[in-house]
Amino acid sequence: MGAERPPSTAQVALLMTRPQAASQRFVAELPEALLAGLRVIHAPLLQISPLEVKIEYAGFAGVIFTSANGVAAAGKPVAGLPVYCVGQRTANSAKKAGWQAQVCGGAAAELVAGLRDLRPPVPLLHLHGRHTRGEVATRLTELGLPCSSQVIYEQQLLPLSLEIKQEISAQSDVMVPLFSPRTARHFASLGLDQVNLSLIALSDAVAAELKDLNCKDLRVSKTPDAIGMAAMVRDAAVRLTHLEGDNPAQ
Repeated sequence: MGAERPPSTAQVALLMTRPQAASQRFVAELPEALLAGLRVIHAPLLQISPLEVKIEYAGFAGVIFTSANGVAAAGKPVAGLPVYCVGQRTANSAKKAGWQAQVCGGAAAELVAGLRDLRPPVPLLHLHGRHTRGEVATRLTELGLPCSSQVIYEQQLLPLSLEIKQEISAQSDVMVPLFSPRTARHFASLGLDQVNLSLIALSDAVAAELKDLNCKDLRVSKTPDAIGMAAMVRDAAVRLTHLEGDNPAQ
């Protein structure tokens, strides 16, 4: 955990709270020109740990992944078994791992609706982390698409070090993209009640966990995915950099 420091003239910071690999992927997809003016601070608030569990695929006609973490924890793919994913990134991870994958919406609700219309062969198996939202298996089963679920990885919350807290306080503006309600709730509990934070929430559910935090700004992504979040970060960076340019004494 640490910080990537551009030149000391940078006035706007980007605080990444996702697991290190996911944060690095997100940052790597931002424009270089944008990154040149940002101080990127990596402070993971979540650690993903695969569980040593046996996954029984026999008897299932398809698998559901709602995150790339599930793909990684599942391990070796099963040839010919179709996979239904939330989000393009999850689908890309599944395809790269060797699964026969397709996107079925950008969120759990869209996946359920998509599978309801698609009516794929059943039963289905949802592989996910200990903490999950959307009740995918239950809702699909209620729609006449029998689905079981299995926990295959843990999502452990991590503290924020004093060094990182001081780093955040030292910046004039800090953009914080937050991707899940649980992480947002944890972030809101860390005592960072300060007006230099510009929070960017993946969804209304994420934003709801941040509404009581005393921050400069709270905005919700237009789409609940990494592409939408990256666009929000770009917009916020332009806006905040412009404001700093208008107020050089700050």
